[in-house]
Amino acid sequence: MTGLRRLGTAVGAAVAIAYGGSILISPPVSVSDGGSHLAAVREKIHDPFAAVPSREVQRSALIGAGAASPLDVLVIGGGATGSGVALDAVTRGLRVGLVEREDFSSGTSSRSTKLIHGGVRYLEKAVFKLDYGQLKLVFHALEERKQVIDNAPHLCQALPCMTPCFEWFEVLYYWIGLKMYDLVAGARLLHLSRYYSAKESVELFPTLAKEGKGRSLRGTVVYYDGQMNDARLNVGLACTAALAGAAVLNHAEVVSLLKDDAGERIIGARIRDNLTGKEFDTYAKVIVNAAGPFCDSVRKMADKSARDLISPSSGVHIILPDYYSPEGMGLIVPKTKDGRVVFMLPWLGRTVAGTTDSNTSITFLPEPHEDEIQFILDAISDYLNVKVRRTDVLSAWSGIRPLAMDPSAKNTESISRDHVVFEDLPGLVTITGGKWTTYRSMAEDAVDAAIKSGKLTPTNECVTNNLRIVGGEGWDPASFTILSQQYVRMKVTYKGKVVPGVMDTAAAKHLSHAYGTLAERVASIAQNENLGKRLAHGYPFLEAEVAYCARHEYCESAIDFISRRSRLAFLDTDAAGRALPRVIQILGSEHKWDKTRQKQEMQKAKEFLETFKSSKNAQFHDGKHN
Repeated sequence: MTGLRRLGTAVGAAVAIAYGGSILISPPVSVSDGGSHLAAVREKIHDPFAAVPSREVQRSALIGAGAASPLDVLVIGGGATGSGVALDAVTRGLRVGLVEREDFSSGTSSRSTKLIHGGVRYLEKAVFKLDYGQLKLVFHALEERKQVIDNAPHLCQALPCMTPCFEWFEVLYYWIGLKMYDLVAGARLLHLSRYYSAKESVELFPTLAKEGKGRSLRGTVVYYDGQMNDARLNVGLACTAALAGAAVLNHAEVVSLLKDDAGERIIGARIRDNLTGKEFDTYAKVIVNAAGPFCDSVRKMADKSARDLISPSSGVHIILPDYYSPEGMGLIVPKTKDGRVVFMLPWLGRTVAGTTDSNTSITFLPEPHEDEIQFILDAISDYLNVKVRRTDVLSAWSGIRPLAMDPSAKNTESISRDHVVFEDLPGLVTITGGKWTTYRSMAEDAVDAAIKSGKLTPTNECVTNNLRIVGGEGWDPASFTILSQQYVRMKVTYKGKVVPGVMDTAAAKHLSHAYGTLAERVASIAQNENLGKRLAHGYPFLEAEVAYCARHEYCESAIDFISRRSRLAFLDTDAAGRALPRVIQILGSEHKWDKTRQKQEMQKAKEFLETFKSSKNAQFHDGKHN
């Protein structure tokens, strides 16, 4: 093992080397050493004691990529696609950097439906419109669906989804359609779909309405798709890329692009570190623009006359209490009375419901409108036997889908649900569109295009189709039992005494699923550093997670933690607000914040939480605060 680690140090594609006061990224190994490179990278990623380079080291690495020693690839955007591009490129042996204006997964990638799906609706269109393009989308997405789940088993799992049928022809229609979905999945099938009678359906989903609005439930068809913790998966991708040798830097904004002397090719970017305010140049043979809804803004840095390709769409989701849906069973209505799709899914101990699909403007912090929230509540109430109340909404948020027009398409009015990759200026490759499920193959296509654009020489082909992210290798669903049996949660009581607390099953399961095989690191902090208290009543998040994420996951602000390292802001806006003082106190200790910075963090976090329209926020804004 020691020998392999030394080998990894010698041949790693992006080992940071201190030289002359700066940090440089070492050149990739030769093609003949591709096997050794991969072995070293895999060992580094899956080493339970490995630590990501500090933010200061990553920043210095980007500064060190000068005109004489440029990166192979610089990625703009730290969402699912951008982080996927960085991981793909660095594991091919390329020298890689990534910058993200805010935080990893701070945009669309943390505001998804939480489903990893093949697209049942696309299959319906493919069959009835004889659209081979739609069928290809389904084949491709189903293949990637299984891959995402396999590569991050602690953060993803199969989820049964129930489709209610109120007419016998609907039973036949959906049963045939979902059996086709199974057939198309082939070897990538998660579980077979099946029909349940009305009685069986209500036993499985107690809040499902059996009668109402002049109709009777005839039964349901249950099929399987995948579900994920999207933001933590995104952070995992970024950290895996960092362990593999990429220089990733969040809170770092591209303010302009650099061109060669002839003004014909993009050769780098001017970057502002938003935490320090300092700017620096980073050079690269190819820039990959993976800025999601903001990719047109990046393109216009290179060419002010570039026409917009993004057609932004708003997707609103709400969080309801757990009793709205049973644990382990979702409800999906493919077509409501106005033709939209609605769903209700169990997620992290609560229920997520949605979604809308409407035109919107591009903004960094999109907010859901009250009529969109009410639409979701009204839509799900048609299928439930419980009273659906606005006061039950614990959190509500909006995400922007970056639907894209293919610049090479003859019909510019055609909006693609698939992704597009193009290079409309030499040295600037743009990847946009697509969806979470296919992020890995989107990244592969973008890296292929970057290699062609920059005439790069990778040491090996793409390997991300069989590469588990950090925390995933060796993880087992029963791993939480080790935490329950071997760790306690040392905590300080309100009287100042340090007392041991049980590492209860809920906390152990949460740590295991959130951090995978690295959960013991977090449990060790909880036990040994008196950080075992829960951050918010009713939720399993521990104080130790704040410290761990600050040290090992580039958590640089209170918002980073409450929204993306943990999902508290998305699950319960009020609970996130109550946890803020302690979160800021721990982060302040980790990052050496002064009182002024702590006050700034509190103010920014409160403003951020105001964009999540929980019932409390809605009452406050309506003058009904009680």
